Amino acid sequence: MTENTPDVSVIIGAYDAMPYLVKCLESVEAQTIGPDRIEIVAVDDGSTDGTGEHLEEFAARTKVPTRVIRQANSGGPSGPRNTGLALARGRYVFFLDADDYLGEEALQRLVEMGDKAGTDVVLGKTVGVNRNAAKSMWKQTVERADIYTSNVKYTLSAQKLFRRELLVRHGMRFDESLRTGEDALFTLEAYLRGSGVSVVADYVCYYLVGRADGKQVTKTGSYTLRFDSAKALMELIAAHLPPGERRDLLMLRPFIVTLLPQFGPVLLKQSREVLLDKMKRAAPLMAAYWTPGVAGRLKTEDRLRLTCVALDKPAELLDIVTFLKEGKQPQRVRRWGREYLAYPHFRDPAVGIPDSAYELRGAAGTLTVARRRARRLAGRVLRRVRGRVRRMRDERARAAA
Repeated sequence: MTENTPDVSVIIGAYDAMPYLVKCLESVEAQTIGPDRIEIVAVDDGSTDGTGEHLEEFAARTKVPTRVIRQANSGGPSGPRNTGLALARGRYVFFLDADDYLGEEALQRLVEMGDKAGTDVVLGKTVGVNRNAAKSMWKQTVERADIYTSNVKYTLSAQKLFRRELLVRHGMRFDESLRTGEDALFTLEAYLRGSGVSVVADYVCYYLVGRADGKQVTKTGSYTLRFDSAKALMELIAAHLPPGERRDLLMLRPFIVTLLPQFGPVLLKQSREVLLDKMKRAAPLMAAYWTPGVAGRLKTEDRLRLTCVALDKPAELLDIVTFLKEGKQPQRVRRWGREYLAYPHFRDPAVGIPDSAYELRGAAGTLTVARRRARRLAGRVLRRVRGRVRRMRDERARAAA
């Protein structure tokens, strides 16, 4: 690295981003890390609302070294991100969406964490502005998070700090053939290939803005795009991990985040043709990646819905979704140390859904009834042992007296 190498290249892909772009750029200009340690690579992806002109005006007056590239519309966020990545010079890169903005200390804190921990990906706490944002991964700051057991696998958006050397070494780029989920594919690959993942949770680094016009890419597009995204992510996981617990733990993400919503209440508003098409698209994914290790870690209702998908039972799936939509509570059934939730078609021999789909399990897939019984038994044994010890001590004390 030369003396002129910035710590961070902030890559901003922008398409019809006004007026949100104004605050976005101001937030980079206000970073406490200082203008001499960052650069902006801004890519106007064929905007028609003055976005490109505003970028050029900003570049002409700001103290932050800024390059503006104007290109024909690529149809998605991957194109401008790849253009910016190819031009970036920083030790790290940060992908900032033009609708969003940074906390003032964000880049300083993220770089300090990456340098201290020696990790290749650093996540900064994100909050939503007029929209929801993931929360479960921001409970504490962690120098090295376990990507398999922690919730960092549920935040795979691109708005993170990446060590550029990792991306260059592996020739990593965003998949421009995907119209949704391209950031998840890129980020998870970085998780898997990198030297570690850090979490900065004690400061709000990123503000995720909900646009009033609803033009976020994640809110648009056909359901078919979601299946393309799930397929790509599952194939990536399988390519990096052999069958087993670690693969199952990461497979939870595409099953829960991408596939499950396609087989929920939305089905009640869609035609039977759409349902059958969804089942057809899901079939090869279920055959390849639906395992007892994945199923056992899901909530009962989620496991049951996906079991119906795996067994190609669309009518039964609709019955279960309707039951859930109506807010009904299933009866609990206990038998042989196991506990079940009797959702529709439970133990219906004409349907043949296995009991395991209805089991009530703990967080790690262990049976709740068996666990409670084991704890009660252990408690009784411990109380008996303690009682015997006390009696022995009393007898010794009386004998000594």
